[in-house]
Amino acid sequence: MAPTKESLDRLKIDRSVVPAGKPIGPWVAVIIAAIVVLGGIIWWFQRPKPAAVRTTVAREVSSVGGARTLLNASGYVTARRLATVSSKVTGRVVSVLIEEGMRVEDGQILAHLDTTNTEASLRLAEAQLASARSGLGETQAQLDLSNLTLARVSRLGTAGAASTAELDQAKAETAGLTARLARQQADISVAERQVAIWKQQIDDAIIRAPFAGVVVAKSAQPGEMISPVSAGGGFTRTGICTIVDMKSLEVEVDVNESYINRVTAGQPVSVTLDSYPDSKIGAKVIAIVPTADRQKATVRVRVGFDQLDPRILPDMGLKVAFQSNEAPGAASRTIVVPQSAVRRADGRDIAWVVKDGRLERRAVTVQSSQGQETTLAAGVNAGEKVVSEGPVDLTEGTRVTELP
Repeated sequence: MAPTKESLDRLKIDRSVVPAGKPIGPWVAVIIAAIVVLGGIIWWFQRPKPAAVRTTVAREVSSVGGARTLLNASGYVTARRLATVSSKVTGRVVSVLIEEGMRVEDGQILAHLDTTNTEASLRLAEAQLASARSGLGETQAQLDLSNLTLARVSRLGTAGAASTAELDQAKAETAGLTARLARQQADISVAERQVAIWKQQIDDAIIRAPFAGVVVAKSAQPGEMISPVSAGGGFTRTGICTIVDMKSLEVEVDVNESYINRVTAGQPVSVTLDSYPDSKIGAKVIAIVPTADRQKATVRVRVGFDQLDPRILPDMGLKVAFQSNEAPGAASRTIVVPQSAVRRADGRDIAWVVKDGRLERRAVTVQSSQGQETTLAAGVNAGEKVVSEGPVDLTEGTRVTELP
């Protein structure tokens, strides 16, 4: 008997009906709990460990009466007038009349060059000038005679005693002598200028100081060759000495461009020479050079001394403190922290502050440093804990453990 359609339909599986799930056995729950506990144990042992740091409480200091320091920087003493003195001509040095440390006046003779050949050329030019002048006298006498002859022939021609040819000849001789006299006068002028040139070259062999100052370097000795241009690796010197005008000394400071907004023209500055750390010299900002160094990210600032000190020498290192223009008697408040609490990161001064057991990075403004302490103008509040000792690789939000 063949199967019917109804019997075949009963053999199909009805997938629209979801079979009831079997209950999870106790062993499956135990495995899941074990996995959770194991994960917790792994996290516990691999979690970031708190950084061990030593902290110090920032304290507030109040001062009255003095100007407040806005920015500290380092710089060097420079001279606005400094010159390496050379000659206009190439020659051999005969004598050098200066030594290092000598003070010279404007126009003072520093050295002499050999002028033997130049003097010989000058004598030749003077002889040529004398010859030209003597020839001028001879021509002048001939011209005077020619003028007399022309006048006489003119009178005879009027009286009919001289021919027209004689009159024309007398006029021609007078005109020729007049032209010769003019040419000889021009030759004398040329000879005079030639003499002046040789005299100038002899004067150029005398090397003089371009301005008053102090000799800081002696570059040539008698017997050496000197030239105003480089000899290309030869033995020719390019200068006799270097002179510095001590009245033109000032300070050049490279200020980080992030802090240049704290510097203004005319701002008071306190200068401390590295050689004399206990002495402070008054100064003020002359100008802010309107360009930045893209390599160092700095702006150059010119600072002038209120009064020059004999101890100030070119290229000396120094520290400068840019002051505020606060009125006398005004109170200023600053924060003092250990010097080790201030670190350098990304070209800025920072400090790590511990807050609720975690690190917080703060950008700070350093006002001054003295001994083991640093004074901050901004960035940290009084009473906050700053990290004075700790690892160098601290990061924002790291949990810390404070050492006793």
